[in-house]
Amino acid sequence: MSSAILLVLALALVIDRLVGDPDWLWARLPHPVVFFGKAIAFFDDRLNREDLADGARKFRGVVTIVLLVAVSAWLGHLLHRLFAAFGPFGLLLEAVLVAVFLAQKSLADHVRRVAEGLRQGGLEGGRSAVSMIVGRDPKTLDQPAVCRAAIESLAENFSDGVVAPAFWYAVAGLPGLIAYKMLNTADSMIGHKSPRYLHF
Repeated sequence: MSSAILLVLALALVIDRLVGDPDWLWARLPHPVVFFGKAIAFFDDRLNREDLADGARKFRGVVTIVLLVAVSAWLGHLLHRLFAAFGPFGLLLEAVLVAVFLAQKSLADHVRRVAEGLRQGGLEGGRSAVSMIVGRDPKTLDQPAVCRAAIESLAENFSDGVVAPAFWYAVAGLPGLIAYKMLNTADSMIGHKSPRYLHF
């Protein structure tokens, strides 16, 4: 692990903690993960056909993941080379891009909203706030369960949104980070054991 990678990662963590995911920016520009989702949906629509045998769907699923991860890593390599051409300013540009793929501030903000919801709106306020970050129905949750749900969501998403991206950037730079984010997005979209995705 080079000192440049550690410097960029440290800068990215600070940028993400201070700025996070500003709504004004992502209201005007699509987040990179949106493009990942479109690429995954493209392959899903064209290759995951229900009239195919299970083995053919498995093969197409493997091809999909290998292509998506390989192209993502290649894109990360190209971006790193581009940023390197700008010297120290390129390090800052790369740190900003890495920060885009981290989620520590947004996670902290979501959990803070649950605490504020409980303080200001009581149990209903907490339930309403926690419904934004968990998949389960919060109507049956009491106050300790609302707190547990928020903490569990924070822990799970901290792994996916902070620890894993930082790890893959530290290990393999931008190619590793972008490939990880593509794979993580694919897992959330087509990584289910439902009839449609069990074999694909």
